[in-house]
Amino acid sequence: MSIQRWDPWRDIISLREAMNSLLDDSFARPRAELAAITTGMAIDLRESEDAYIVETVLPGATSDNVDISVLGDKLRIAAEISESKEQQEAKWLVRERRYGSFERSITLPGHVRADEATADFRDGILTVTLPKAEESRARQIPVNTGALSEGSPQE
Repeated sequence: MSIQRWDPWRDIISLREAMNSLLDDSFARPRAELAAITTGMAIDLRESEDAYIVETVLPGATSDNVDISVLGDKLRIAAEISESKEQQEAKWLVRERRYGSFERSITLPGHVRADEATADFRDGILTVTLPKAEESRARQIPVNTGALSEGSPQE
């Protein structure tokens, strides 16, 4: 029988590994497919040369139940999706669709001309087009390559 020396560092490291394993196993990470459900209304925001385009999916909503407003650089989209009486009284085995009021506000990357904004609602997809204000548009700045004129700043 061999005699082993006690090494306190070996025990501490094994305790740390046990704690890491315990913490990793005890916290559930959210699944990617549930991210949109738990955060509310999922949106897509893209930019063109002269507008910001926002899209969101609102299955079961009608254009009468959607409210869109712009204040400064903030866009607010609200919708209400109601279920029918037959759906309320049914015996459900699986029920993942959501009903009720939904709202999402986002800060746009620049200022927009709210009076020229348009909204299109087709096949459950809401598309909001927000034309950029002049100060939010990219501008080309010409580069002068000529000789310095008198009165120009010099190095």
